[in-house]
Amino acid sequence: MAEHAITLQDVERAARTIQGQVLRTPLVPAPRLSQITGASVCVKHENMQPTGSFKERGAANKLESLTSEERQRGVIAMSAGNHAQAVAYHARRLGIPAVIVMPESAPLVKAENTRSYGARVVLFGETLYESAARAREIAAAEGLVFVHPYDDPRVMAGQGTIALEMLADAPDLDQIVVPIGGGGLISGIAIAAKALKPSIEIIGVEAALYPSFTNAIRGEDRPIGGATLAEGIAVKTVGQLPLPVVRDLVSDIILVEEPLIERAVNAYATLQRTMAEGAGAAGLAAMLAEPDRFKSKQVGLVLCGGNIDARILASVMVRELERDDRIASFRITSHDRPGLLGRVASLLGDLGANILEVSHGRLFLDVPAKGVSIDITIETRDRQHTFEVFEALKAEGLAPQRIDSRCLSETAY
Repeated sequence: MAEHAITLQDVERAARTIQGQVLRTPLVPAPRLSQITGASVCVKHENMQPTGSFKERGAANKLESLTSEERQRGVIAMSAGNHAQAVAYHARRLGIPAVIVMPESAPLVKAENTRSYGARVVLFGETLYESAARAREIAAAEGLVFVHPYDDPRVMAGQGTIALEMLADAPDLDQIVVPIGGGGLISGIAIAAKALKPSIEIIGVEAALYPSFTNAIRGEDRPIGGATLAEGIAVKTVGQLPLPVVRDLVSDIILVEEPLIERAVNAYATLQRTMAEGAGAAGLAAMLAEPDRFKSKQVGLVLCGGNIDARILASVMVRELERDDRIASFRITSHDRPGLLGRVASLLGDLGANILEVSHGRLFLDVPAKGVSIDITIETRDRQHTFEVFEALKAEGLAPQRIDSRCLSETAY
């Protein structure tokens, strides 16, 4: 086993350093999530930190270690958003000038929040790799201290304090499920948790579009890149300090596809009543992807961040309603006669369906000259209710054609 960059003592020292500077977040039982996963689930709510993510722990530990001369010079960091906010927040608290380089694609809410904490924000590049290169250029030119988001022992140790708190609150945990980006979070947690409880399993989760650690550890060559909801863990290059820790101490890495990440974000909002960004929900997505891996176990989920744009969250929740057939769209094509729309609306009302949207079409070439098409979107109680509504429409001779998320269905529902 390779020598690791940090030890349990480093994590314990970090816990003393950040005490009173970072919120000790609650570990909350999640009965509804337990019900859908078949495990006994509790959630570590790092989304309750002032800047909305676990990144405050590592940032605070790193910044507290700087000398007076380094603090006067200032710091610089590169980040897609959460590390940026954490560094900016604690730099302002400590009176340290901060510059943050973020990809141009960084979520607007994260960029604006970072500015609100007093940091100078530089948007540069399409990826974190390009942002990192620019940050190092600025650091060299301006004499700033570079605060890496994961390839730094003090940052890793700070993130590892999560494990100390989780095992103090729930010493019977069998597994801790941790999202993986660059590896700072999971490596810190693994060092602390395995030292305190060698039998515990640490399970990592990567977005399927960014299997960086999977490739590095398994010697695979999966493609990396693409638009993911989990931009917080969309990292192409693994941390060199976290890598040996993950290789030695992490039991497994699960890759999760985008639909399951969306489902997990929605589940946190509707079942746990809490905000989770895509990266923050990745652990739950892994449990949904491989339920047998967690069945009947005591599982701790690290909800590592809740900084999700309100528009994206709304879109995710509506898309999940569509996947569950609680929102459905269909088209009726018929003779254009008075009262048709009223008849359809009355029928839907009698069936208990809520009409969300109606569109009349008379000029489409695939509609007869004396015909009309009506596109209707409805909300129902559940999939069975939707089926009953469509069956009733068919019984009335209206022959509804389902419009799914991609196109008009070739057949009636």
